[in-house]
Amino acid sequence: MASQSVFRVALLTSFSVFLTVVLGFGLPALLNAAMRMLGLPETSVTECIVVMYVVFVLYIATPRLPRGFVEVKGKAVFITGCDSGFGHSLAKHLHKLGFTVFAGCFLKDQGGEGAKELEEFNSDRLKVVQLDVCSDEQVNKAVAFIKDNLEDSQRGLWAVVNNAGVSTFGEVEFTSMETYKQVSEVNLWGTIRVTKAVLPLIRRAKGRVVNLASMYGRMGNLLRSPYCVSKYGMEAFSDCLRYEMKAWGVKVSIIEPGNFIVATGILTRDIVATTANKLWNEAPEEVKEDYGKTHFEHFMSLMRSYCNSGQRDVAPVLDDITDAIMSKRPYTRYSPMEPHWWIRVQLMTHLPGAISDLLYF
Repeated sequence: MASQSVFRVALLTSFSVFLTVVLGFGLPALLNAAMRMLGLPETSVTECIVVMYVVFVLYIATPRLPRGFVEVKGKAVFITGCDSGFGHSLAKHLHKLGFTVFAGCFLKDQGGEGAKELEEFNSDRLKVVQLDVCSDEQVNKAVAFIKDNLEDSQRGLWAVVNNAGVSTFGEVEFTSMETYKQVSEVNLWGTIRVTKAVLPLIRRAKGRVVNLASMYGRMGNLLRSPYCVSKYGMEAFSDCLRYEMKAWGVKVSIIEPGNFIVATGILTRDIVATTANKLWNEAPEEVKEDYGKTHFEHFMSLMRSYCNSGQRDVAPVLDDITDAIMSKRPYTRYSPMEPHWWIRVQLMTHLPGAISDLLYF
């Protein structure tokens, strides 16, 4: 987890105290009864609860412990999706820290503003490359460019940050198969395509693979099935890759941001309006009749309100990505998100489905 703010520490610690009170009064009685039936000592139950509480508080309230940092000098990082959002900010941030940055931009050849801004640095350590992660040709050209411009190709590429992605929404019956394919092509297959292309360079450096997933790679939600499918897939790919790369000394980390819609502009009210019109116009007549316009408009209004929510500063995500790249012992997963989203992820992934469904749906 990222370094905790005072507010987040206070809120999460309060939640842990509340949870402990519930456990302390309800669970011991039930467990002690079960222990008596099994003929085991009752005191061990209380001790176990105390240990669980201490571990929980340490996990959520202790700031990240120092684990040492690698030397930045001479190390290069390849970042996808640098036209805007996390990728754009990360390229500037890592360049400032002293890394050589290869910034992949989808709109470089079309004169995109994000690519232009990065090119205006006029730095030997910040190189912008044209990159559509859905194109084998562009990925291969970008990797060839990186090889030709590495300070020492024998040392390889220190890290790749797979950040390029798209977001969409819509109920399952309103969402076309083409939309599912398009979202997964960028978010999942694009990540796999880029990773496979640069792995030889990463292995040579015993470097890092950092994949931008989402809290929706850990839990589902209404209207978000295309996005969730692609992010769940990225989580699985990253886990499998981590197991395989361990023998090579390569560390694989997953970043699971919460709601940063306002900060990144990945969804706006205009995008919601355009997407909503497309969803309704292209939906089968039977689906329109069964759901009705009122139902559809209700959920679209929820998405419009969602556009104005979330964190406005991308710093928590940049800090976690930086730690994954620079720490000698990076974490497997980082979860930069607001406290209520962090609590929801824990409940959704640890409670029985019947209970978590009752709480949130």
